[in-house]
Amino acid sequence: MRYHKTLLLSITLLAAFFTAAAKPKPDTRLYEMRIYHPNPGKYEAIVDRFRQYTLKIFEKHGMENIGYWTPTDTSRKELIYILAYPNREARDAAWKAFSGDPAWKEVVQKTEANGKLVAKVDQIFLTAADISPEIKTQKGSTDRVFELRTYSAAPGKLPDLLSRFRNHTIDLFKKHGMKNIGYWLTEKPDETGQSKLVYILAHPSEAAGKKAFDEFRNDPKWVKAKAESEKNGPLTNKVESVYMKATDYSPMQ
Repeated sequence: MRYHKTLLLSITLLAAFFTAAAKPKPDTRLYEMRIYHPNPGKYEAIVDRFRQYTLKIFEKHGMENIGYWTPTDTSRKELIYILAYPNREARDAAWKAFSGDPAWKEVVQKTEANGKLVAKVDQIFLTAADISPEIKTQKGSTDRVFELRTYSAAPGKLPDLLSRFRNHTIDLFKKHGMKNIGYWLTEKPDETGQSKLVYILAHPSEAAGKKAFDEFRNDPKWVKAKAESEKNGPLTNKVESVYMKATDYSPMQ
């Protein structure tokens, strides 16, 4: 009897150990999405400056390069990228060191001899949502495209929106061939006092992404989940989508 109790205890402890080991640690990093709007005629120059210089100097100062993209809509002259830091203090210290680095100052002087490259920079601070898969740089098909989606939740509906993603949406995306890359919440609340939900999907192509979403929206499981979750009103006020192509130097392809 004692042997069986000991064996049962050992099995229980072993199962608990493997369960704990398999559970990923919470992602506590601070993420920063930056969108660069170049001055007229400077789009290629700013994209190239990152290629030749900026990423290396970011790395030198402990900034983690996650991904760099440009919109597939070529009328949108933007460079969109995401960095990660251990925390806010590390972020601020890294940018201070980067801005004061003589190597960076030399790059700016060299690349802006004929005028400033950047007209405006949008900054969005993000934290990983608990519904997100592990956010890591990864290589996929060189032809695939990424889709950046931003959801503004209806007043008081962010928890319900996250629950719907957790219980239905993410798995249905997978079912329809969409790759879940990462899910974040904005650090700064919107006018409703809630964070926005920001996420990135990957598709074999832009056409494939749009087709997959059409199939997703018509999936009976999604139709049912959406109807049940919106008995007391819609969960979102606004949904924004930007299709993007990874730059040749993006860690995430």
